[in-house]
Amino acid sequence: MLWSIIKIVVFIALVAAAAFGAGHLLELEGGVRIVFAGFEINLTPLKAVIALILLVLAIWIFLKLFTLLVAILKFINGDETAISRYFDRSRQEKGYRALSEGMMALASGEGDLAMSKANKAEKYLRKPELTNLITAQAAEMSGDRDKAEKVYKRLLKNDKTRFVGVRGLMKQKLLDGDTETALKLAETAFALKPRHDEVQNTLLQLQAQSSDWKGARKTLNAKLKYGTLPRDVHKRRDAVLALSEARDILDEGKDIEAREAAIEANRLSPDLIPAAVLAARSYIEQGSKRHAARVVRKAWDVKPHPDLAAAFAEIEPDETPEERLKRFAKLLKVHPDHRETRLLDAELHLATEDFPGARRALGDMVESDPDARALTIMAAVERGEGASDAVVKGWLARALSAPRGPAWVCDNCHHIHAQWAPACENCHAFDTLSWTPPPMAAITTSTGLEMLPLIVGSLEDKTEVDEDEPDEDVVDAELVDENTEPEEAETAEK
Repeated sequence: MLWSIIKIVVFIALVAAAAFGAGHLLELEGGVRIVFAGFEINLTPLKAVIALILLVLAIWIFLKLFTLLVAILKFINGDETAISRYFDRSRQEKGYRALSEGMMALASGEGDLAMSKANKAEKYLRKPELTNLITAQAAEMSGDRDKAEKVYKRLLKNDKTRFVGVRGLMKQKLLDGDTETALKLAETAFALKPRHDEVQNTLLQLQAQSSDWKGARKTLNAKLKYGTLPRDVHKRRDAVLALSEARDILDEGKDIEAREAAIEANRLSPDLIPAAVLAARSYIEQGSKRHAARVVRKAWDVKPHPDLAAAFAEIEPDETPEERLKRFAKLLKVHPDHRETRLLDAELHLATEDFPGARRALGDMVESDPDARALTIMAAVERGEGASDAVVKGWLARALSAPRGPAWVCDNCHHIHAQWAPACENCHAFDTLSWTPPPMAAITTSTGLEMLPLIVGSLEDKTEVDEDEPDEDVVDAELVDENTEPEEAETAEK
């Protein structure tokens, strides 16, 4: 409100000043006389002031027109002018609008529209470092792999976009299954950006897949250095790589280097079961049975495993079953309720022909948590205690349809492996194998595998019937045939 009043007052003051000035000029005597080329013009003071203002305005308009003419000439010549800057701003606005629309189309999964908008943005902006990436991703989304590869190769020419181009080509080679080329591209991408977590993981996976254990350990150390991997996980995976390296060295026949690598792997991660087994066998070959037993017991304290029990048995291969049962007592005391401990205890008692002891070791496992191993041990116990063939075959038949028990299963894709491996054979994920029961559904077959225990038992019962004793149904049939009329016999049979 106050500002409006001030503006009104100032306007009135200006109008008053102009009116006062005009009145003062009218009252002045004399004037202005202009003589030019035989022409004479006499102007009153007021007319002279008006003429002067018009002259200044005309000169200003002339200068503007002259400046516009010069700008047009420069624009035609290709120089930067206000006109060119105006068109550049308009072109940039259209280009950035097309670029944003292309990004939205790419995010919504419209590959063709995204490519069209990217081409339009390239036409207006002329900045390939901004539009090439969208063009490549849009080409991949629409299925044009060749165009995407060409765009990624163009990105390699610019230092600012080289990493993006290498990473895009690496992903394409991975999709094509060309792991050798993908490994080289991953190494190049890692050299450009060693902190990039995705590139680190891809390079580590490819190196493990190609058995480049030394290179994988360097990549693993880089992940620890740049903070993309916790220290405890790094220690575990470094042990896995050291173990894999030891196994390769052992395959090459270098026993001494393999033993040292195995012991190093066990030192890095004592709970890694394959490393403990390989280290224990290395100590056994050196004649250091005490160190071998200590390695096995340390790993057994973490988690009992049948491979550990086998390595512990190899320490004294010539001992009797009774001596072995006595020596294994230290292991059996560590986790007495563990499933593997109970199965191992039952097997050791079987070796000593202590069948009641084996049954006690199994307990209710065959009913509460049965698997093929437990049921097979139970069949051996029944055989040792003198049970009939029907009972033994019944347990073996149950073992056929029972779960196989724990195995090396990939935590990522649940693929089952016969032996431990540093990387999954199916999805190639690194260090994802765990000793756990594999996920499996109930076994159903067209032959009725679930009925096999009943079938085996009924067949055995039938074969054990005394051949001299006539069957009751046969006797009844004969009595009917001898003592009844045909109609009565038919009624009796019904």
